Order: sequence, then structure tokens, then C-alpha cells
Amino acid sequence: MQLKDMIVPKFKVGSELFIDNELIIPGKIQTIRINAGKLPSDNRINVFAHVLHTDKPGPSVLILGGVHGNEINGIEIVRRSIEEQMYSLVTCGTVIVIPLLNVYGFINFSRDVADGKDVNRSFPGHLNGSLASRVARIITKKILPHVDVAIDFHTGGDARYNFPQVRYSKTDAVAEKIASIFGVRYLIEQPLIAHSFRRAASEMKVPAVVYEGGESIRLDKFAINSGTMAIRNVLNGLGMTDDPEITLPSEQFIIHKDNWVRAESPGMFIWSSKSGDFVQKGQKLGEIKDPFGTKSIDVLSTYTGHIIGHNNASVVSLGDALFHIGYEFSNV
Repeated sequence: MQLKDMIVPKFKVGSELFIDNELIIPGKIQTIRINAGKLPSDNRINVFAHVLHTDKPGPSVLILGGVHGNEINGIEIVRRSIEEQMYSLVTCGTVIVIPLLNVYGFINFSRDVADGKDVNRSFPGHLNGSLASRVARIITKKILPHVDVAIDFHTGGDARYNFPQVRYSKTDAVAEKIASIFGVRYLIEQPLIAHSFRRAASEMKVPAVVYEGGESIRLDKFAINSGTMAIRNVLNGLGMTDDPEITLPSEQFIIHKDNWVRAESPGMFIWSSKSGDFVQKGQKLGEIKDPFGTKSIDVLSTYTGHIIGHNNASVVSLGDALFHIGYEFSNV
């Protein structure tokens, strides 16, 4: 079954759409500001949502970036999709595009909001809760009720690089279908995480997938291009454009189980394998050296499988995650 045939759209012909009490006029991209609070300086913080509500029936899609403020590849993917006027090609349905949800984290080059809490562990949120909880509530209260499917764009945390990948729940047939046309090499079966955006969306009967690509605070061309292509693929697959083309890589793998190879010693980390490589159990992936030139320890793979993420940190501590390997997998 095609993706577009698996969706029962919320909106019918002529349905009015209000977001944050603002009427969305059909047929043009409209930008609304949703108040997310204030800084201690009393400066107001707003979340910007760009909305296209056509006058033709079709799915309603949320395209979301910046849940973590320092994951700028995800922000750039969504921003670039607007700049490239990708949504001008949409002929039916509704698209809600939020490039940056966690404005607080973005200002401070941080994954979290100012109170140190993770927005993606604060869903569904509460309007009278912590700052992270209030930011999460913007999505669950004001956006998700209008959405049929959702795509959440992320980047590897800290110095960890993620090879472009899409994560989904294998118990959600629609999310699995979205992942299959996303156009990335790795499709990762991942259970729903408590208090995450994907869990909150699922509880509201909104199929959602998460894209991961690149590392935080560093723009990566490959990750950005992969993400923008994924948006095109999903819009085309949902039948929201006149273009039926889906661009897929020559090889795709479903990762059923994954785990990290961790540092068995602290020191200076020099890797020789990287994300996207296929490795064998026992294969040397890199070295950890002490700063005095007296000791070197090989980092060996404990699995046979695909490296889906690796650590770019130059100095690591005992137990740090070094290589993320998908060790149980199948071809798409």
C-alpha cells in the first residue's frame, strides 16, 4: 500500500485552521508567532511556525527542527526547505513548518533550555510546568491536534556524528512506511522513549519519525542534503505534490539492534573507522593514546555490523561512547 493511501486526513475541503487563535488563510504560506516565554532581560521569545493550508483535501504534515537548540543541522534542513521554496510545490493538504522550537537552547549553544532540562524528555508538557515542559506543550497543545504525520529533525549530540538515518517504531505501520521512503541508508527500529516528542505524538495518534544526521554545533553538507531530500520524498510519497518521484540510495538497511563500543581507557582518541563503514567483530577501529607517548590501546569492534555513529572527540574518558554499531540488520 502506498503511503498516501494509509492516511485519513483530519481536514476536509473548506475546513478552517486556527493555530494559536490565528486563522490560517488557505492558499498561501503564513507565518505565525507563538509565545514561548521571556528571557530574564524581559525580551520575549517566540516560536515561528510557517503554515501552508491549501483548499484541497490531503494530509497535514508537521516538519519540526531545533527541539535541541545546539543541533543545528536539523534546524538548517528545515530552514533550507523554506528558503528553497519547497512548499510552493504542495498542491493539497497542510504543511506546518517549525525550524526552531528550542529558542532558549539555540541562544546558549545548548541542547537544553535555560533550566537545564531536555525538551525532548518533557513531553507532553504543561503550561504551568518547567521551562522545558512549557516549550514541549506548545507542540502538543497547539500543533499536534492539527497534524496527521510528523517528522522531527535532529543531529548527533555533543561531538558524536550520526550517519544520516531515520528512526521509527516498528509497531507503527505508517511511521515504518515513511521511513522506507525517507531516502537514507539506515532505517533504525527504535522503541518509543518516555516523555519524548515521538511518544507524545504516538499517544495522540500521530505517526512520527526522527531524522538524525551530523553532529551538534557543526553544519554538515551531507547530512543537510540528505534531510532536505527526505522532506521532498515524504511530500511526494504523501501525494501532496505533482511529483511522484522518490529518490532512494542504492543500498538501505534496517537496523534491528544496535549498541555502542565504549572506551576501555581514557586518553587521546584517534579513530580509523567512521560512520557508514561496515566492520567485523575484532576489527581495529581506532586507538586511545596517553598524552605522554608511553601507552596506546587499540579500540576493537565488539560486533559485526554497520557503524551508524561515531565520536569525534579528541580526548575521551573511561566508558565514553565511541562507535555506535548496528549489529543485527537486514536489507530493505
